[in-house]
Amino acid sequence: MENRYLSLKLWRLRLGLGALLTFSLVGISMVSQAQEVVLEIKTGAQVAQWSREKLLTEAVDITILKDSAYQRTMQYRAVPFAKLMPNVGQYGSVQFVALDGFVANITGHDLAGAGQPYLAVETLEQAWPAVKPDNPAKTASAGPFYLVWLTPAAGKITNEQWPYQVAKISVELPLQQRHPQIIPAAESLPKSRISYEQAMRGMQVYIKNCAVCHTMNGGGDAAIGPDLNLPFNPTEYLQEPFLRQLIRQPGAVRSWKQSLMPGFDEQTISKQELNDLVAYLKRMASQRKYR
Repeated sequence: MENRYLSLKLWRLRLGLGALLTFSLVGISMVSQAQEVVLEIKTGAQVAQWSREKLLTEAVDITILKDSAYQRTMQYRAVPFAKLMPNVGQYGSVQFVALDGFVANITGHDLAGAGQPYLAVETLEQAWPAVKPDNPAKTASAGPFYLVWLTPAAGKITNEQWPYQVAKISVELPLQQRHPQIIPAAESLPKSRISYEQAMRGMQVYIKNCAVCHTMNGGGDAAIGPDLNLPFNPTEYLQEPFLRQLIRQPGAVRSWKQSLMPGFDEQTISKQELNDLVAYLKRMASQRKYR
Protein backbone atom coordinates (compact mmCIF):
# COMPACT_ATOMS: atom_id res chain seq x y z
CA MET A 1 0.00 0.00 0.00
CA GLU A 2 2.82 2.35 0.91
CA ASN A 3 4.65 1.56 -2.35
CA ARG A 4 1.49 2.33 -4.32
CA TYR A 5 1.15 5.67 -2.50
CA LEU A 6 4.76 6.56 -3.23
CA SER A 7 4.33 5.59 -6.89
CA LEU A 8 1.23 7.80 -7.17
CA LYS A 9 3.05 10.71 -5.52
CA LEU A 10 6.04 10.28 -7.83
CA TRP A 11 3.72 10.18 -10.88
CA ARG A 12 2.03 13.42 -9.79
CA LEU A 13 5.42 15.06 -9.26
CA ARG A 14 6.56 14.03 -12.73
CA LEU A 15 3.29 15.29 -14.21
CA GLY A 16 3.70 18.63 -12.45
CA LEU A 17 7.31 19.00 -13.59
CA GLY A 18 6.32 18.09 -17.13
CA ALA A 19 3.56 20.70 -17.17
CA LEU A 20 5.93 23.30 -15.72
CA LEU A 21 8.55 22.49 -18.33
CA THR A 22 5.96 22.69 -21.13
CA PHE A 23 4.70 26.03 -19.80
CA SER A 24 8.27 27.34 -19.54
CA LEU A 25 9.06 26.32 -23.11
CA VAL A 26 5.87 27.99 -24.35
CA GLY A 27 6.82 31.12 -22.39
CA ILE A 28 10.30 31.15 -23.90
CA SER A 29 8.80 30.68 -27.35
CA MET A 30 6.40 33.60 -26.78
CA VAL A 31 9.26 35.85 -25.63
CA SER A 32 11.33 34.80 -28.61
CA GLN A 33 8.46 35.59 -30.98
CA ALA A 34 7.88 38.96 -29.32
CA GLN A 35 11.52 39.83 -29.92
CA GLU A 36 11.38 38.88 -33.60
CA VAL A 37 10.08 42.21 -34.89
CA VAL A 38 10.03 42.80 -38.63
CA LEU A 39 9.57 46.09 -40.47
CA GLU A 40 7.72 46.05 -43.79
CA ILE A 41 8.78 48.59 -46.43
CA LYS A 42 6.66 48.74 -49.58
CA THR A 43 7.53 50.65 -52.74
CA GLY A 44 4.99 49.92 -55.45
CA ALA A 45 4.82 46.17 -56.03
CA GLN A 46 8.06 45.54 -54.14
CA VAL A 47 7.80 44.58 -50.47
CA ALA A 48 10.94 44.25 -48.35
CA GLN A 49 11.00 42.66 -44.90
CA TRP A 50 13.66 44.05 -42.58
CA SER A 51 14.35 42.19 -39.34
CA ARG A 52 15.86 44.00 -36.39
CA GLU A 53 19.07 42.02 -36.86
CA LYS A 54 19.32 42.93 -40.54
CA LEU A 55 18.70 46.61 -39.83
CA LEU A 56 21.38 46.65 -37.15
CA THR A 57 23.97 45.41 -39.66
CA GLU A 58 23.37 48.66 -41.59
CA ALA A 59 23.14 50.91 -38.52
CA VAL A 60 25.55 53.56 -37.27
CA ASP A 61 25.76 55.44 -33.98
CA ILE A 62 24.04 58.85 -34.02
CA THR A 63 23.24 61.52 -31.46
CA ILE A 64 19.99 63.51 -31.60
CA LEU A 65 20.40 66.73 -29.66
CA LYS A 66 16.72 67.49 -29.12
CA ASP A 67 14.70 64.35 -29.60
CA SER A 68 11.02 64.91 -30.36
CA ALA A 69 9.64 61.97 -28.38
CA TYR A 70 11.94 62.20 -25.36
CA GLN A 71 12.59 65.95 -25.34
CA ARG A 72 16.27 65.49 -24.54
CA THR A 73 19.52 64.35 -26.13
CA MET A 74 19.34 60.71 -27.21
CA GLN A 75 21.80 58.28 -28.75
CA TYR A 76 20.66 55.61 -31.19
CA ARG A 77 21.76 52.85 -33.48
CA ALA A 78 20.15 54.02 -36.70
CA VAL A 79 20.03 53.41 -40.45
CA PRO A 80 20.17 56.32 -42.95
CA PHE A 81 16.70 56.35 -44.52
CA ALA A 82 18.22 56.55 -47.99
CA LYS A 83 19.54 53.02 -47.49
CA LEU A 84 16.05 51.73 -46.87
CA MET A 85 14.38 53.65 -49.69
CA PRO A 86 16.84 54.82 -52.35
CA ASN A 87 15.69 57.71 -54.56
CA VAL A 88 13.00 58.57 -52.00
CA GLY A 89 12.84 62.13 -53.37
CA GLN A 90 10.91 60.92 -56.41
CA TYR A 91 7.90 59.88 -54.31
CA GLY A 92 5.05 62.25 -53.58
CA SER A 93 4.23 60.74 -50.21
CA VAL A 94 5.68 58.07 -47.92
CA GLN A 95 3.41 56.70 -45.21
CA PHE A 96 4.61 55.63 -41.75
CA VAL A 97 2.09 53.54 -39.80
CA ALA A 98 2.64 53.25 -36.05
CA LEU A 99 1.44 50.58 -33.67
CA ASP A 100 -0.81 53.03 -31.78
CA GLY A 101 -2.78 54.21 -34.84
CA PHE A 102 -0.63 57.27 -35.60
CA VAL A 103 -0.07 57.66 -39.35
CA ALA A 104 2.39 60.18 -40.80
CA ASN A 105 2.40 60.96 -44.53
CA ILE A 106 5.75 62.61 -45.26
CA THR A 107 6.74 63.93 -48.65
CA GLY A 108 9.64 62.37 -50.50
CA HIS A 109 11.02 65.89 -50.81
CA ASP A 110 11.31 66.15 -47.02
CA LEU A 111 12.79 62.66 -46.67
CA ALA A 112 15.45 63.48 -49.26
CA GLY A 113 16.07 66.97 -47.91
CA ALA A 114 18.29 68.73 -45.43
CA GLY A 115 16.63 67.21 -42.34
CA GLN A 116 18.73 64.02 -42.70
CA PRO A 117 16.30 61.27 -41.63
CA TYR A 118 17.42 58.05 -39.96
CA LEU A 119 15.46 55.03 -38.79
CA ALA A 120 16.47 54.36 -35.19
CA VAL A 121 16.39 50.71 -34.10
CA GLU A 122 15.76 49.71 -30.49
CA THR A 123 18.12 46.92 -29.46
CA LEU A 124 17.34 44.12 -27.01
CA GLU A 125 20.50 44.95 -25.06
CA GLN A 126 19.65 48.66 -24.67
CA ALA A 127 15.90 49.11 -24.47
CA TRP A 128 14.65 52.69 -24.72
CA PRO A 129 12.70 54.31 -21.86
CA ALA A 130 8.97 54.96 -21.85
CA VAL A 131 7.94 57.96 -23.95
CA LYS A 132 6.05 59.54 -21.03
CA PRO A 133 6.05 57.39 -17.87
CA ASP A 134 3.45 59.61 -16.17
CA ASN A 135 0.95 59.23 -19.05
CA PRO A 136 -0.84 55.83 -18.98
CA ALA A 137 -1.25 56.01 -22.76
CA LYS A 138 2.50 56.45 -23.37
CA THR A 139 4.24 54.01 -21.05
CA ALA A 140 5.77 52.06 -23.96
CA SER A 141 9.06 53.08 -25.56
CA ALA A 142 9.40 54.71 -28.99
CA GLY A 143 10.58 51.37 -30.37
CA PRO A 144 11.04 49.10 -32.03
CA PHE A 145 11.56 51.57 -34.92
CA TYR A 146 11.54 55.36 -34.82
CA LEU A 147 12.10 57.96 -37.56
CA VAL A 148 14.51 60.59 -36.25
CA TRP A 149 16.17 63.62 -37.88
CA LEU A 150 19.75 64.79 -37.43
CA THR A 151 19.10 68.39 -38.55
CA PRO A 152 15.32 68.91 -38.37
CA ALA A 153 15.50 72.71 -38.41
CA ALA A 154 17.40 72.70 -41.70
CA GLY A 155 14.67 70.58 -43.28
CA LYS A 156 11.78 72.46 -41.60
CA ILE A 157 10.68 69.23 -39.97
CA THR A 158 7.86 69.38 -37.41
CA ASN A 159 7.26 67.14 -34.39
CA GLU A 160 4.53 65.27 -36.26
CA GLN A 161 7.16 64.05 -38.71
CA TRP A 162 8.91 61.97 -36.04
CA PRO A 163 6.73 58.82 -36.07
CA TYR A 164 7.71 56.25 -33.48
CA GLN A 165 6.63 52.63 -32.84
CA VAL A 166 6.72 52.32 -36.63
CA ALA A 167 5.37 49.01 -37.97
CA LYS A 168 5.07 49.68 -41.69
CA ILE A 169 6.44 52.11 -44.28
CA SER A 170 4.97 52.41 -47.78
CA VAL A 171 4.90 54.70 -50.78
CA GLU A 172 1.37 56.04 -51.21
CA LEU A 173 -0.47 58.65 -53.22
CA PRO A 174 -0.78 61.99 -51.37
CA LEU A 175 -3.55 62.00 -48.77
CA GLN A 176 -5.82 64.39 -50.70
CA GLN A 177 -5.71 62.12 -53.75
CA ARG A 178 -6.68 59.06 -51.76
CA HIS A 179 -9.30 60.94 -49.71
CA PRO A 180 -10.72 63.76 -51.85
CA GLN A 181 -13.34 64.58 -49.20
CA ILE A 182 -10.67 66.53 -47.32
CA ILE A 183 -10.29 69.02 -50.22
CA PRO A 184 -12.09 72.40 -49.93
CA ALA A 185 -14.71 73.05 -52.60
CA ALA A 186 -13.52 75.34 -55.38
CA GLU A 187 -16.90 77.04 -55.76
CA SER A 188 -17.87 79.97 -53.54
CA LEU A 189 -20.02 79.20 -50.52
CA PRO A 190 -22.87 81.33 -49.11
CA LYS A 191 -21.84 83.64 -46.26
CA SER A 192 -18.21 82.54 -46.47
CA ARG A 193 -15.45 85.15 -46.69
CA ILE A 194 -12.71 82.55 -46.79
CA SER A 195 -10.98 82.25 -50.12
CA TYR A 196 -10.39 78.92 -51.79
CA GLU A 197 -6.66 79.70 -51.98
CA GLN A 198 -6.37 80.25 -48.23
CA ALA A 199 -8.37 77.10 -47.50
CA MET A 200 -6.05 75.09 -49.74
CA ARG A 201 -3.03 76.44 -47.85
CA GLY A 202 -4.75 75.46 -44.63
CA MET A 203 -5.34 71.95 -45.94
CA GLN A 204 -1.58 71.51 -46.35
CA VAL A 205 -1.06 72.59 -42.74
CA TYR A 206 -3.76 70.10 -41.71
CA ILE A 207 -2.16 67.24 -43.66
CA LYS A 208 1.28 67.85 -42.19
CA ASN A 209 0.26 68.39 -38.57
CA CYS A 210 -3.29 67.19 -37.90
CA ALA A 211 -4.00 64.25 -40.24
CA VAL A 212 -1.47 62.12 -38.35
CA CYS A 213 -4.16 61.65 -35.66
CA HIS A 214 -7.44 62.96 -37.14
CA THR A 215 -9.72 62.40 -40.13
CA MET A 216 -11.75 64.94 -42.10
CA ASN A 217 -15.22 64.01 -43.37
CA GLY A 218 -14.31 60.40 -42.68
CA GLY A 219 -11.25 60.63 -44.94
CA GLY A 220 -7.78 59.81 -43.69
CA ASP A 221 -5.50 57.11 -42.37
CA ALA A 222 -5.16 57.81 -38.65
CA ALA A 223 -7.12 56.21 -35.82
CA ILE A 224 -6.27 58.22 -32.71
CA GLY A 225 -8.24 61.48 -32.59
CA PRO A 226 -11.83 62.36 -33.60
CA ASP A 227 -12.96 63.45 -37.03
CA LEU A 228 -12.69 67.23 -37.39
CA ASN A 229 -15.90 67.80 -39.36
CA LEU A 230 -18.24 64.95 -38.47
CA PRO A 231 -20.60 65.23 -36.80
CA PHE A 232 -19.40 68.78 -36.06
CA ASN A 233 -16.36 70.93 -36.70
CA PRO A 234 -14.38 72.41 -33.76
CA THR A 235 -15.07 75.89 -35.17
CA GLU A 236 -18.75 75.20 -34.39
CA TYR A 237 -18.38 74.28 -30.71
CA LEU A 238 -15.28 76.25 -29.68
CA GLN A 239 -14.92 80.02 -29.70
CA GLU A 240 -12.06 80.92 -32.02
CA PRO A 241 -9.68 82.25 -29.31
CA PHE A 242 -10.03 78.96 -27.43
CA LEU A 243 -9.57 76.91 -30.61
CA ARG A 244 -6.34 78.75 -31.36
CA GLN A 245 -5.18 78.25 -27.77
CA LEU A 246 -6.08 74.54 -27.99
CA ILE A 247 -3.83 74.19 -31.02
CA ARG A 248 -0.98 76.12 -29.42
CA GLN A 249 -1.24 74.69 -25.89
CA PRO A 250 -3.93 72.02 -25.42
CA GLY A 251 -3.47 71.76 -21.66
CA ALA A 252 -4.42 75.42 -21.22
CA VAL A 253 -7.92 74.67 -22.57
CA ARG A 254 -8.58 71.13 -21.37
CA SER A 255 -6.29 68.69 -19.65
CA TRP A 256 -6.36 65.09 -18.48
CA LYS A 257 -3.70 62.52 -17.70
CA GLN A 258 -4.13 60.46 -20.88
CA SER A 259 -4.14 63.45 -23.24
CA LEU A 260 -2.19 62.73 -26.43
CA MET A 261 -2.44 66.00 -28.35
CA PRO A 262 0.80 67.99 -28.47
CA GLY A 263 1.01 71.76 -28.67
CA PHE A 264 2.13 73.50 -31.87
CA ASP A 265 4.34 76.52 -31.26
CA GLU A 266 5.08 79.23 -33.82
CA GLN A 267 8.17 77.40 -35.04
CA THR A 268 5.96 74.45 -35.97
CA ILE A 269 2.89 76.35 -37.18
CA SER A 270 3.50 80.02 -37.91
CA LYS A 271 0.91 82.74 -37.28
CA GLN A 272 -0.03 82.77 -40.95
CA GLU A 273 -0.24 78.98 -41.08
CA LEU A 274 -2.50 78.98 -38.02
CA ASN A 275 -4.75 81.54 -39.74
CA ASP A 276 -4.84 79.31 -42.82
CA LEU A 277 -5.61 76.21 -40.75
CA VAL A 278 -8.52 77.88 -38.94
CA ALA A 279 -9.79 79.17 -42.29
CA TYR A 280 -9.64 75.65 -43.70
CA LEU A 281 -11.64 74.27 -40.77
CA LYS A 282 -14.25 77.01 -41.12
CA ARG A 283 -14.61 76.41 -44.85
CA MET A 284 -14.98 72.66 -44.37
CA ALA A 285 -17.74 73.31 -41.81
CA SER A 286 -19.56 75.61 -44.25
CA GLN A 287 -19.05 73.10 -47.05
CA ARG A 288 -20.74 70.38 -45.00
CA LYS A 289 -23.73 72.60 -44.27
CA TYR A 290 -24.39 73.70 -47.83
CA ARG A 291 -23.92 70.34 -49.56
